[in-house]
Amino acid sequence: MKVVLASANQGKLAELTSLLSDTGFVCVSQGEFGVSSAEETGSTFVENALLKARHATVLTGLCAIADDSGLAVDHLNGAPGVHSARYSGAGATDEDNRQCLLTALAGVPVDQRTARFHSVVVYLRHAKDPVPIICHGHWSGSIALKPRGRGGFGYDSLFLADGCSKTAAELTADTKNRLSHRAQALASLVRLLRCQGNRRKGE
Repeated sequence: MKVVLASANQGKLAELTSLLSDTGFVCVSQGEFGVSSAEETGSTFVENALLKARHATVLTGLCAIADDSGLAVDHLNGAPGVHSARYSGAGATDEDNRQCLLTALAGVPVDQRTARFHSVVVYLRHAKDPVPIICHGHWSGSIALKPRGRGGFGYDSLFLADGCSKTAAELTADTKNRLSHRAQALASLVRLLRCQGNRRKGE
């Protein structure tokens, strides 16, 4: 069964393809259908993920999977949140956003820099699906005083996962993909899709 990923990100496509390998689902990027990115106007991760998935399934006619994720810092009342990718303004780079976050937390002691990465992944069977599958994953930690590590992207070089002395950017890709918020959400979704696939086989 073919399902469209509501993203043109090849890294996400590779990760999802691997996770879905034994479920009977084949994932293709919306970019293969010439579908552009949806406008993210929601105020929550759930809303934005649903907007992306619905946009993809309307334009392709396929089932769709989409995710929306970001960083929520307790001291900043959950910011940057859904605005994580554009925290320092439209067209912001990862470096711009990291610097903006460090400036916002200037002078805040280490024990008050707690934060969580969140990821919401949704699955829509069709554009008017009344009961989409919604899965959530989170990764708790804190914000370092300065960037460390060259791996990952976004805020990874500032994020110190609980119980870990390394930032997310210092972890190996395998370790990060096992622990991360997105990995948790996708794993939950894959378990549910695998159950659906097994039920179809038994029909």
